[in-house]
Amino acid sequence: MNVLSEQDGSLIDQFLDALWMERGLSKNTLAAYRSDLQKLASWLASGKRTLASAGRNDLLAYLAYCVAKGMHARSSARTLSSMRRLYQYLVREGVLSVDPSAQIESPKMGRPLPKTLTEQEVERLLNAPDVGTPLGLRDRAMLEVLYATGLRVSELVGLEVARVSLSQGVLRVVGKGGKERLVPLGEEALVWLEQYLVESRPDLLRGQISSMLFVTRRGGAMTRQAFWYLIKRHALNVGLNKPLSPHVVRHAFASHLLNHGADLRVLQMLLGHSDLSTTQIYTHVARERLKEMHAAHHPRG
Repeated sequence: MNVLSEQDGSLIDQFLDALWMERGLSKNTLAAYRSDLQKLASWLASGKRTLASAGRNDLLAYLAYCVAKGMHARSSARTLSSMRRLYQYLVREGVLSVDPSAQIESPKMGRPLPKTLTEQEVERLLNAPDVGTPLGLRDRAMLEVLYATGLRVSELVGLEVARVSLSQGVLRVVGKGGKERLVPLGEEALVWLEQYLVESRPDLLRGQISSMLFVTRRGGAMTRQAFWYLIKRHALNVGLNKPLSPHVVRHAFASHLLNHGADLRVLQMLLGHSDLSTTQIYTHVARERLKEMHAAHHPRG
């Protein structure tokens, strides 16, 4: 593929700056938009077209090219979403008078159920770290907080000590778009977090000062990647040989709350979802669990 032109590169930069200013999207989301649009611009450049000069047929041809290369429906839908946002911006700014992406239909796709864990599997994971060591106690506290709150991994590793209220048993979490929410910890997570703060964190810091709640053996802040490897390692140590990530534990938190009668609106607030439709996927998880229980225990299941 050709390298995108300076004009297209500048256009993408302007669009992403505007998107960040208006919606406060995360760096990861903005990076995904950039990747999608740079690939589109490079492909258009091979046909002597630019983002601003592309028509509906050009965009359809690009999507067909992506599918032929093996792109899945979900990735195609995301690529189309990136296109639409860009062209809506260009029309709004007066660069274009017509949106070439307006009449392009999204690819049809099923909505996969999120991967999750049973309550017994979560219990095994929580018990995996060796709490007799500073690092093991930190890991246990992190896992307990993750399961008790359903935080995104970026929210978990980004927690600051000042945002923890042990007396009230809540966290002040800054989520997507800089939105703040209060999340209760629960008794079990609170116990392990207090123990970590008293016994483990000072040992790991070794006299250093840090505003971050969870720190490494060198006193630095825990990263998303480090925690991802940490959770995989503990899972393997207790024989959980299924795909596992911090996000799977977040799904387990949501699914288990619903299974025990939580209200969907409450779950939406706890997860930090701006749209209830995002939370509704968990009703499918609960429904599938009910089907399994019926099949296993009903005499005519």
